[in-house]
Amino acid sequence: MDDAGDHTLGHLDGAEELRRFREMFAQSPSFSALLHGPEHRFVLTNSAYHQLVGHRDVIGRTVREAVPEVEGQGFHERLDDVFTSGKPFVGTGVKIVLRRTPGGALETRYLDFVYQPIKDGSGKVTAIFVEGSDVTARHATEEALRESEARLRELNAELERKVIERAQARGLTWQLSPDLLGALNSKGYFETSNPAWEAVLGWSQAEVAGMSIFELLHPDDLEHTRAGFELTQIGQPALRFTNRYRCKDGGYRWISWVGIPEDGYVYCTGRDITAERAAEVELAQAQQALRQAQKMEAIGQLTGGIAHDFNNLLTGILGSLDIVRRRMAANRSDDIPRFMDAASSSAQRAAALTHRLLAFARRQSLDTRPNDVNRLVVSMEDLFNRTLGEHVRLRSVLAADLWTALIDANQLESALLNLVINARDAMPDGGQLTIETANLQLDKGGAAQIDDAEPGDYVVVSVSDTGIGMSPDIAAKAMDPFFTTKPVGEGTGLGLSMIYGFVKQSRGHLRIQSEVGQGTTVKLFLPRALQDAIDLSSPVAETPRGLGETILVVEDDTTVRLIISEVLEELGYNVLVASDARDAIPVLKSDQCIDLMVSDVVLPHINGRKLAEVGRESRPNLKVLFVTGYAENATFRGDFLDAGMDMLTKPFALDVLGAKVRAMIER
Repeated sequence: MDDAGDHTLGHLDGAEELRRFREMFAQSPSFSALLHGPEHRFVLTNSAYHQLVGHRDVIGRTVREAVPEVEGQGFHERLDDVFTSGKPFVGTGVKIVLRRTPGGALETRYLDFVYQPIKDGSGKVTAIFVEGSDVTARHATEEALRESEARLRELNAELERKVIERAQARGLTWQLSPDLLGALNSKGYFETSNPAWEAVLGWSQAEVAGMSIFELLHPDDLEHTRAGFELTQIGQPALRFTNRYRCKDGGYRWISWVGIPEDGYVYCTGRDITAERAAEVELAQAQQALRQAQKMEAIGQLTGGIAHDFNNLLTGILGSLDIVRRRMAANRSDDIPRFMDAASSSAQRAAALTHRLLAFARRQSLDTRPNDVNRLVVSMEDLFNRTLGEHVRLRSVLAADLWTALIDANQLESALLNLVINARDAMPDGGQLTIETANLQLDKGGAAQIDDAEPGDYVVVSVSDTGIGMSPDIAAKAMDPFFTTKPVGEGTGLGLSMIYGFVKQSRGHLRIQSEVGQGTTVKLFLPRALQDAIDLSSPVAETPRGLGETILVVEDDTTVRLIISEVLEELGYNVLVASDARDAIPVLKSDQCIDLMVSDVVLPHINGRKLAEVGRESRPNLKVLFVTGYAENATFRGDFLDAGMDMLTKPFALDVLGAKVRAMIER
């Protein structure tokens, strides 16, 4: 043994040292072998070597006899050169092709290894010591840094495993190991350190022994390293512990440590993972750049579609109103109703587009209540049949004892109608459309098959057609906004994206199954409600009139405020108006009788919900009707509204406003 070995194992006698060496040689995670003579005949191997070359009988045989398949790969020549020159050979990432199982296929591996010549007293080479590691995983990672994050995690796990397996190697392994090895005392000093410290960090054994580990650490790693060190002092091992150590040249290297406490020391193995850390950073930056590019592509597609559709709709509205203005200036009343209807139709289409966009973004206001899905499907069967036409058969398979679903009935009706229209268009030559309902208890395994799904109870509505189906590429894009396979002018590309947004906002899930030539099935997973289904109220035949009640209208948009106040006055109400909360609060705190407050949700200074709370401080029974185009906190009405409150979503028909106001006042 050399002086460093004598110092480390000085308390052992010769026999014990030999026993320890043989034990470490046999158990070393690095593959090792001893080759004797110029023919390189196997004298000694460990189990790791057999894991590399396969369980073949090599002892007493030459390398050419034991591993014939490496002929011509340069290994025999390197062994001959080391034996002749007496100089060691160190190979990094060297390719080797092996047959690791009898009769099996050849496998390509990559190795880090050393051929260390062993000389007799006269300096003549008598044997070669072989030691190394299978670094195939590392090589594959270096060849494909931008592979998936899971691949990178597998590499890190493999590296950590090797660090653990190499802990506290001694003898030749101690001298040749590329990992940092040492015994750390209770004061934080490495009393022993192997040559790798100088190779990796530049510090000699004497320099390492003369400095506390806390002098070598990066300042940002001091606190968590000190905590980990204290845990080792009470017997807890340190596994996969990473920090940065200062190099002699002033730089820092990332080291992954394994520390095993024993007999007052912590026996440590540290692997330099600086390259892997850099690869992780590079991969993360590449993934972030990709996400940004995808986001900008989606935004460009979305804004382009919105601009196209809204410009068409605005042309219809502005053009119709301009023609009406010209007719009125010329005292011509002919065709005015037709152009007013055209403007109204364009405005309603714009409102529908807005609702679809909010549905896709999961920001529409939902009136979620317990609903009987079977009853809803049955009520729509006549509409479905008229939509499908005579060439498509409708088949309903409705489950008995179906659970109630917690959803917005109007939005579900719209979603089902969209799916029926899509199915009809996918069956130009006729076919069958099947609507099925079922109860489903989704466990963790089932949830894993659906993107972002949570385990739980669901009411499943399936809409299946026997149409042309979709390829996997088309199905993957089917829920993108403005993506459509229909001819220009026959589809907005918002149908499925709207349905997806509505279902996800309702805390449900959507799944598409399609096969070209076989048809498509769209499944809506709707959350189960624990209450009984509500009765859907019938629409009011005509707008009820007021009886002189006083209504406070709070709306910051001048045009909307004018229209709401005018229509309420025409219906017989006394109307007070305020443009924002600052104008409304004095009225609410006065003695003025107020039977109902109609307020926008989004207002300057104080939002409508906060204004209602202020009003109820002095008027506990104040009734409030919110009107909103979009309010992020109002997407679930049940979470937003208290007793005596209700909501209308802009734009709305004026008779709907009148009916809602009358119902709230009489409630």
